[in-house]
This record gives sequence, C-alpha cells and structure tokens, in this order.
Amino acid sequence: MVLQEGLLKILACPVDKDCLMYFADEGLLYNPRLRRAYRIEDGIPVMLAERAESVSEPDHERLLARAHEGAAIMSASGVPVPDMVRPGTGGQLPGHRQPRDRRRGR
Repeated sequence: MVLQEGLLKILACPVDKDCLMYFADEGLLYNPRLRRAYRIEDGIPVMLAERAESVSEPDHERLLARAHEGAAIMSASGVPVPDMVRPGTGGQLPGHRQPRDRRRGR
C-alpha cells in the first residue's frame, strides 16, 4: 500500500526528528543516519522507536543504492532521493556528514 502524500510530508524519525527514506515497494521507512527501519503494517507506519529495526551494513548499502536509483522518496519533502543529493556532496544524502578531523579543526 502506498502512503498518502500528505502523511508522508509530515513523517519524521521519532528519534532524531529528521526525514526518512520511503520505499513503497518494501513497506518501509528508513533512517540512514541511525540505520533504523520502520515498517508499514496494514498501511499504517509503525513510528515507535522501540519497534524500529536495526539495519545491517549490507542492507544499509542496498537501501542507499536503491534510493540513489530512484526507488525511494524522502519524507517531509516528497522529493525523490536522487534530487536531494547536491553536487559537491560526494553523493551523500542529507544527514550524512563526514567526520571532522578535530586535530586540525576541519
């Protein structure tokens, strides 16, 4: 079942309050920053932090690859994931930050 656009635009991760990747074909909302998945059961997103599922490294990489291919849209924006990736970001999605080198202030 596909989530209504109005609902998708207001959904956010209950932990970090940021947008999620929505994979309609998998019935899944995914937070790539925390690597947590929220299932959609009977058309209802289960947005309880304690019900979120940890995502393994291989599944994380698979979901990111699918998102970059256009299989996901971002909640709270309704924009396809490839459109969210800006030039000069190294292909990273919003919320993915490079670790700072604290020794050099970078």
